[in-house]
Amino acid sequence: MEIEIIKTDITEIQVDAIVNAANTSLLGGGGVDGAIHRKGGKAILDECVQIRNKQGGCKVGDAVITTAGNLPSKYVIHTVGPVWNNGKSHEEELLQSCYLRVLELAVENNIKTIAFPGISTGIYRFPKNKAAAIAIGSVKDFDKILEIDKIIFVCFDEESFEIYTSLLEKKL
Repeated sequence: MEIEIIKTDITEIQVDAIVNAANTSLLGGGGVDGAIHRKGGKAILDECVQIRNKQGGCKVGDAVITTAGNLPSKYVIHTVGPVWNNGKSHEEELLQSCYLRVLELAVENNIKTIAFPGISTGIYRFPKNKAAAIAIGSVKDFDKILEIDKIIFVCFDEESFEIYTSLLEKKL
């Protein structure tokens, strides 16, 4: 299994699945969520509405899968990260759960290449260092990781890119 870190727009990446840092409504929002919904088009929103109607959205720490619509990937795996509350509300465990649920859905759907954004590090204010460590650790510790060929951590800014690069070098 290969891990890559890049600084680019996640909506431009050609992989089996990109991960969306969604909100519980699944109806789009700001940041990466809004960009994925805008570029992916109505097909993503339609499937999100079907999921909402069936199960009432997506809980924090969980994930659901939809088509990728107009995006170059095949699927979007939407996961809802926690809002940072100074570590007082099990945020680290919930963020780890996001990564594990995404990876479980990937294996269930025979997804071999996945691109992750920084989950919860935008408006949810999760500290980038902690979030990156949880992301890398969750991927490396996933018991079925050999069923996935490549994980790409997509960084939106230079700070995140440097954090991921530094952490990955330490963990190798």
